[in-house]
Amino acid sequence: MPRPRQPLLDRRRIVDAARAVIDAEGLTALSTRRLAAELGVQGPSLYNHFATKGEILDAVADSVTATVDTSAFGTLDWPAALRHWAHSYRRALAAHPHIVPYLVQGPGRRPAALAMADAVYGGLIRAGWPPARATHIGAALRYFVAGSALGSFARGFSDDPDLYVDHPHLHQAHRLAGHQRSVDEGAFVLGLDALLHGLAAEYDRTVGPARQAAEG
Repeated sequence: MPRPRQPLLDRRRIVDAARAVIDAEGLTALSTRRLAAELGVQGPSLYNHFATKGEILDAVADSVTATVDTSAFGTLDWPAALRHWAHSYRRALAAHPHIVPYLVQGPGRRPAALAMADAVYGGLIRAGWPPARATHIGAALRYFVAGSALGSFARGFSDDPDLYVDHPHLHQAHRLAGHQRSVDEGAFVLGLDALLHGLAAEYDRTVGPARQAAEG
């Protein structure tokens, strides 16, 4: 009898399977042995496509980054573009929270991550921000978005009202988990607004006059 054919492997199948394992069980659950079992192949087959587990993690992280929409940097003014990007970035990370600690280490050699960084930085430079400030802004927004995706503030509180008897200012804290979405999204929107308003004031104070002088 002919031997049963193993499923054909390609990079996309490997990445999709690895992402599914990480989404379900976390980063520590992923190993090449586990991944090979999920794909129904022998471990060495993976190395025809990825040299190391680190390369697989890079590809998973980049597959998440690739879903972030940076197109607004070519169509909207810089504050609106940053807002659009930040919301898209948060949605992408929130959908795959277990990969976030790995992803936020930096773009490294990952193509989608480098393309995203280039789009954000380029959009800010075109708006007149000095290179150093454009770098700071991109970093600050990344810190803020990644932090919001790493966990839920609201779910960090117990729903046991007795726990807060000795903390009178937290007498409603037991209700937070039941309103997780509105609390966490409201906090994100508020923080993003504050960041953008502060940056707009900085732009008006420093960049705006310089641009007007150059154009005049």
